[in-house]
Amino acid sequence: MRRLLCVTAHPDDEAAVFGGALLLYQSLGVETHVISLTAGEAGSRGTAASREELAELRRAEFAAACEILKVSSGEVLNYPDADLYQLPPARPVADLVFRIRRIRPQVLITFGPDGGTGHADHSMASVFATFAFHWAARADRSAEQLSTGVSPYQPQKLYYVTSEFAFPGRRPLCLAPTSATLDIHLFVDDKIRAFQAHTTQTSTVVENVIRQQHGIETYHLAAGCTLRTMELESDLFSSVPDESV
Repeated sequence: MRRLLCVTAHPDDEAAVFGGALLLYQSLGVETHVISLTAGEAGSRGTAASREELAELRRAEFAAACEILKVSSGEVLNYPDADLYQLPPARPVADLVFRIRRIRPQVLITFGPDGGTGHADHSMASVFATFAFHWAARADRSAEQLSTGVSPYQPQKLYYVTSEFAFPGRRPLCLAPTSATLDIHLFVDDKIRAFQAHTTQTSTVVENVIRQQHGIETYHLAAGCTLRTMELESDLFSSVPDESV
């Protein structure tokens, strides 16, 4: 079984940013998994009276979006929204290492260090996920986990989402170059529908950006476990060896 793990910062990232890849690979029989580091309690509140109430609403929205995206599993962790950059990295990295060892994905997708829109939480999700990608296979990292039934495991490829145009109204970023282009035109409407499930975060700007991508999502290969030169890809699982499946 091929498995894809998506690490995000907030509920709604999985749909707005990575929804096309999740839908595409689910349709191809790949197990898809999503982890959001925060519940998004610092976001716009909508009708919520408090951060705690907003967190509960956003967890419910995340579950609804994951149903539309047909993911195999979705999980929201409890790290503080808007404050990921202030956290010591050891605990969130260990939490992601544990989940990589449990899920055993061949491919991991996340934000780039640029943060996609420049959001600091997105950048930190990238940092934590990148450490976890490299450390999950090391028995000397989070060694205490090995007594709980998981074992060291190395994903084969790490991708950062990237873009070929600037997000409207945001400072231009130094984005990673595209090395993989996914054709998601069959899934654009469902990607938008999954984002719309996040009713507290409704944004016509995000929906317009999704449509302006003209049915593609672009990614940058940040690490791979087989020696290679950079090449343009149309499949995130290309060159994944059969013995890793």
